[in-house]
Amino acid sequence: MIAGELAKALAASSTGELVAIGSRAPGTAEAFAEGHAPAARPHSTYEALLADADVDVVYVATPHPLHHEWAVKAADAGKHLLVEKPLTLNAHQTQDVIDAARRNDVFLMEAFMWRCHPQAAALGRLLGEGAIGDVRVLQASFGFQAGFDQGSRLFNLALGGGGIMDVGCYTASMAVFVARLTGVNLEEPIHVTGTGLVGASGVDEWAAATATFPTTGLVAQLATGVRIQLENTVRIFGTGGSITVRTPWLPAPTAQLVLARHGHDVEEVRTAAPAGIYTLEVDEVAAHLGARQAPAMPWRDTLAVARITDAWRAAVGVRYPGEDTTI
Repeated sequence: MIAGELAKALAASSTGELVAIGSRAPGTAEAFAEGHAPAARPHSTYEALLADADVDVVYVATPHPLHHEWAVKAADAGKHLLVEKPLTLNAHQTQDVIDAARRNDVFLMEAFMWRCHPQAAALGRLLGEGAIGDVRVLQASFGFQAGFDQGSRLFNLALGGGGIMDVGCYTASMAVFVARLTGVNLEEPIHVTGTGLVGASGVDEWAAATATFPTTGLVAQLATGVRIQLENTVRIFGTGGSITVRTPWLPAPTAQLVLARHGHDVEEVRTAAPAGIYTLEVDEVAAHLGARQAPAMPWRDTLAVARITDAWRAAVGVRYPGEDTTI
């Protein structure tokens, strides 16, 4: 599970240490500590974890519907925050968490780890330099074939299941990343249309969307699913060529972008990461605690991603129990 990956990342990091673990169920924190960090203190409640004076940063890796509550409570307890994607279930809750971070003067970052890899910086540099001219169209996909299991989080509406919120948010995060780098004002409305298949469980099993950013006219075509294996790549097309990101979501230590410029030979732009991707994420948090936001995933990007996934789910017809009426 993702919390285990972060525990490994902390063990490999020189900037962070796993000092305490919180759980809602008796014995779970102890078992996690035994398997990942024997020296860490297990707490049988989240409240006890938040009261631990040795904890500087809280990593929230609960099921999606609990992110909002515990992120706000952690911020109110004066803890810095790394929150798993999606930050919350919708843009209204996301704004609430951002407001809590601002009110309590704490760090907050949504855990899109791909943005912490040097590949993202290389992509940003190419776009900033105008390597492919004016960017017009982006195509991003992230989907996997999971066997149907009504008891699985993926197919449980009450746990925020479905493709859009599980991995479709990655494609939205790429659209926002490219949009910002190409001059889009992310506070402006984003026009989103979408469609998909909602299964008997009530969650989206596969879906597609088009997001149009008005400032530049950038069009992002997004696809996702939890019952369909997609290509899981990103292609960006501009007036002067294209960039293909072969492994956008979980890049290897050595990754490469394919740059195809009109009138030039195809180039491979290689990047080498100094550590594993989750360790890079941990180090990104540590490096920017004082700024309260990380350049890899600033708050405005998180809010824009939430607005896209809200509109996408609304178009498909997926709404979670207990969601605020304002989306």
